[in-house]
Amino acid sequence: MTHKTFNADKPLTLESGHVLSKYHLAYTTYGKMNSAKDNVVWIFHALTANSKPEEWWPGLVGEGKLFDPEKYFIICVNMPGSCYGSIGPLDINPNSGQTYFHDFPFFTPRDMVRSYQPLREALGIEKIKIGIGGSMGGQQLLEWAIEEPELFEHIFPIATNARHSAWGIAFNASQRMCIEADGTWKENNPNAGMEGMKAARSMALISYRHYETYHASQSEHHIEKIENYKSESYQRYQGEKLGRRFNAFSYYFLSKGMDAQNVGRGRGGIENALQMIAAKTTVIGVTTDILFPVSEQEFIAEHVAGARFISIDSLYGHDGFLLEYEQIERIIKQDLE
Repeated sequence: MTHKTFNADKPLTLESGHVLSKYHLAYTTYGKMNSAKDNVVWIFHALTANSKPEEWWPGLVGEGKLFDPEKYFIICVNMPGSCYGSIGPLDINPNSGQTYFHDFPFFTPRDMVRSYQPLREALGIEKIKIGIGGSMGGQQLLEWAIEEPELFEHIFPIATNARHSAWGIAFNASQRMCIEADGTWKENNPNAGMEGMKAARSMALISYRHYETYHASQSEHHIEKIENYKSESYQRYQGEKLGRRFNAFSYYFLSKGMDAQNVGRGRGGIENALQMIAAKTTVIGVTTDILFPVSEQEFIAEHVAGARFISIDSLYGHDGFLLEYEQIERIIKQDLE
């Protein structure tokens, strides 16, 4: 494993119109590119993850796993706006010499893939054998497969969408309202909005899981109880857990980026954009996903030429894309063979 930083010195114009004179990306690679340069796997991470997929997808990435560094050259980039090494809200704005904080120019998924293109060129990657990503990672994957149709041989978008739904935007907006309601949020302080972010994470978790998830893992065994429930403790724990590794600024702006997902913008509509994808496409959905319901993945498969849709069963709702790696591995192996 190699963890590096790529510094782009050419300006990048974001969809918002903001121009970055320079930016940097943290990325991690595993294995080596072969002489034919046809063994590249590009993994796209989700909202609060990092560029080290062996940490958050250990069932799929690593020695002896489906994506084995002995066989593939694997790369994952930390998405811009995050707090794991790429340009983010706690970095210095070169125009002002001050930390960005609330003035950070958020990246849409399309902006993200456009920021990755110079890195791809710098690494000498001309073809990507497999592109794979779930949730917001899948949003980026679809954007790139449309932006450069001949780049990918196979793509596996998982639990994702071509346009973020009104339902998904409502969840994200409500989470940002939690952060905005935190009395510290307006401060120019790295810890500003932290308590609000913890509440936001608790709200997000409900959309990531499912009724049956909580019924199975958080139901009470003491029928006499009238307070201090397991599920309440669990929600607070999850907020505290994220608070130890993330910041409210990144959470706020990444959620805005997710909301901006719309592959049809400037391309004559969503259906027309999806028809531009030339890669062999298998779209994977999770039957219990309430945040990115399977109807969204069925829509993608319906409009990408030759694509197929497969659903997997999971107790874990949307988070099933991170946990059901045995089912995901079986699907991918079938396609590759």
